[in-house]
Amino acid sequence: MLEVQFGQATDFGKVRTNNEDAMGAFIPSSRQQARSHGYLFAVADGVGGMDLGEVASSTAIATLMQGFASAQAGTLLAGLVPRLIQHANAAVHDCTLAPEYRGKSMATTLVACALRHDQAIVSHVGDSRCYLVRNGIANSLTRDHTMADEQFRLGILSRAEATSGVNRHVLTRSLGNEMFVAADTITVNIIPGDLLLLCSDGLHGYVPDASIQRILSSNPDLNRAAAALIAAANAAGGHDNVSVQLIRVRSVERMGLYRGRPYRLL
Repeated sequence: MLEVQFGQATDFGKVRTNNEDAMGAFIPSSRQQARSHGYLFAVADGVGGMDLGEVASSTAIATLMQGFASAQAGTLLAGLVPRLIQHANAAVHDCTLAPEYRGKSMATTLVACALRHDQAIVSHVGDSRCYLVRNGIANSLTRDHTMADEQFRLGILSRAEATSGVNRHVLTRSLGNEMFVAADTITVNIIPGDLLLLCSDGLHGYVPDASIQRILSSNPDLNRAAAALIAAANAAGGHDNVSVQLIRVRSVERMGLYRGRPYRLL
């Protein structure tokens, strides 16, 4: 069956006076629940420049985790996770209508990774990322919903211009601004030895992918690796809050799908 190791860390950074990031993890309590529900990990980054980024990020994470825990056993994760992100978006949007927050603005990014059997479902809105590290090579499974990244995909900017320009942190999509939001979702087959990294832009915005890859390769202990990534972000200036989740795949349960129902492969 699917078994994983997990580690995480978060930090204010050197500039911010509060942490507007939030993280959550659903760890199944039994082998049966690992098969019926799976695992869920998520990182949210409250949008700076708005009033209550920490409320937005914590609300999104709480809604996501509660919805995952109460989902019907065996629900297909590829449909469940983006649906829960839409629920999280509505919850953040509704916060602005509550009497205690009326007149306030809030929004957050969100990246979520659900794992069951031999698959990872990655769904995200904004510029928090999920990387897959396989055989020591780190590749991003998400694309940033930023103005700079959109301009890069249209050929307006080069990759170097997109990663260093003034628009690299300007979001084109986030949770809470509108009643509905579109999450990008992909399904990835996972194998033993794979490492998944979820992080806010406080990491990837200041630490190059090559450095992230090197740190992960040189720190097999996940909690130490998470701490080392935080230290690298702070050494680069600590300009933002930074949050990291690391999930190592120990074993998987190979599954097929017939008429929408999974079955175990021998």
